[in-house]
Amino acid sequence: MASSRKRPAQHEEEAPASVASKRLRSSSAAAIGRIDDYERLDVIGEGGFGVVFEARHRRTGESVAVKWIRGDGAGEHGPPDMNAVAREIACQAACCGHPSIVEIVDVVEDADLGDMFLVMELAGGGSLFDLISGPSTEHTTRGMMRQLLAAAKAVHAAGIIHRDIKPDNVLVGPDGELKLCDFGAATPVKPPYEESRVGTLLYTSPEQLAGDRNYGMAVDMWALGCIMGELLTGAPLFEDYDTDEEDLFAEVLDRLGSTGACKLFDGLPELSPAGREVLAGLLAINPDERLTAAEALEHRWFTETD
Repeated sequence: MASSRKRPAQHEEEAPASVASKRLRSSSAAAIGRIDDYERLDVIGEGGFGVVFEARHRRTGESVAVKWIRGDGAGEHGPPDMNAVAREIACQAACCGHPSIVEIVDVVEDADLGDMFLVMELAGGGSLFDLISGPSTEHTTRGMMRQLLAAAKAVHAAGIIHRDIKPDNVLVGPDGELKLCDFGAATPVKPPYEESRVGTLLYTSPEQLAGDRNYGMAVDMWALGCIMGELLTGAPLFEDYDTDEEDLFAEVLDRLGSTGACKLFDGLPELSPAGREVLAGLLAINPDERLTAAEALEHRWFTETD
């Protein structure tokens, strides 16, 4: 599929896609190319606005993942909001260069069809969701959480909230390294937000479930606490409450109580005191009392244990 880009007339407002491309170029060394530069291979995922497929750069031979955003409304959710696409690109580009965050390396536009192609590094090992088949050891969980917290620290340092951290959005590299991906729900920190909840219900913080639109980076930390609990137990913490926000909010309060994750510890008798402190700190009901990514990484669970 040939790529063609048109220079906007002086009286026209530049398209969000073009703005996103400029942001990417200003945030990284990526060159804006043509989709014909890439040989399309297998489909590796599907989303509401199109598919993600593996591709190979024809000149360099580099393997990449390409997120194809259909402009014709053929996706599951109809035509995409190109302003939201531009925000996604800008947020992900702002976090470029971190080993635990998937790198966006190119943005290709087809102005005739209205399609966009987000070219990203290929992790190649599936997602963390695919990897969780039962309880992980504390040692394994600590290694994974160190990477995820480092990714969250970088995202937050860039002034971004991811808002959809979950096992499906964590890719696993060939050597077991974890990489945070899918910035479709990400946003610069600028409350209040239009909606109290975006992303995936099972990993949604109590403040969002309660309808607070002035939440902050602590919502990502709650999601990471849910992932930590899921790694240790082998199952989502609130898997039976994924349809109703009010029921889930009541279950969160019932299972965790005002003191945090203490009720979860009954099912985690082998978790060390330091590990319990981190889990309780990430799953604090009050977002002001929740650990930040930087604070969690400085905790003795990481610093005093190999």
